[in-house]
Amino acid sequence: MQNLPQIQDLPQIQHLIDGQLVAGGTRLADVFNPATGQAEKRVPLADKLTVEHAIGCAQAAYPGWRNTPPLKRARVMSKLKVLLEQNADAICALVTAEHGKVLSDSLGELQRGIENVEYASYAPELLKGEHSKNVAPGMDSWSEFQALGVCAGITPFNFPVMVPLWMWPMAVACGNTFILKPSERDPSSALLVAELALQAGLPPGVLNVVHGDKEAVDTLLTDPRVKAVSFVGSTPIAEYIYATGCAHGKRVQALGGAKNHAVVMPDADIPNAVNALMGAAYGS
Repeated sequence: MQNLPQIQDLPQIQHLIDGQLVAGGTRLADVFNPATGQAEKRVPLADKLTVEHAIGCAQAAYPGWRNTPPLKRARVMSKLKVLLEQNADAICALVTAEHGKVLSDSLGELQRGIENVEYASYAPELLKGEHSKNVAPGMDSWSEFQALGVCAGITPFNFPVMVPLWMWPMAVACGNTFILKPSERDPSSALLVAELALQAGLPPGVLNVVHGDKEAVDTLLTDPRVKAVSFVGSTPIAEYIYATGCAHGKRVQALGGAKNHAVVMPDADIPNAVNALMGAAYGS
């Protein structure tokens, strides 16, 4: 009979705060391997104090990062893209081990995330403002983009690499600092990507990763130092996050559900339609 690891022997994932892997929170959750049904790791669920510490570190890092030239910020994204490509096998192995999707789907997810990192490296061009001369007698006008401050992202279990890479690369390339709260079901790949960002030159405190549940989420939604929140997940949670975040004066982007409908016409190519429906319903 196979000897299964005891709970106390399971490796423990940590938070990444101010460039350091740290513990935080007294509650722990199991991280399962879907292929075996066995718990293989444990993840700490951050308490209010841990999240507040991460917010404080992000706030402290914000002035220096905001004043870093956009070209230098973009250079970090370019280096991160290379590191993600070099470490693709390790990242995808973590996704498959904790989420359960096959390696080819994990690689496809990572590739879509890398595309967003590449897009973030174009930030110097995207951040250019506009100038109009003589819009009225003796009057010119111009526009400019300014960073908001500390931003947060709350991401789902089904795309543990891609969705975080939708959020924080562009946010930090624009001069914000960021706190990522990945799904506690499969957090390791997002944590590894954040560690690679540090290797790429991202200063400590600019990107922080805290694991947790509703207590961590509520702290991010109510702390006045957090200026904006992005979320991807179920519709009921999206509605809660949108209402709570807006009630506390934050900019909120809450993407919920993403359930799609399909109409198959009588003259459709049925094999192709079936393949498309199966991919849309069950592909990841």
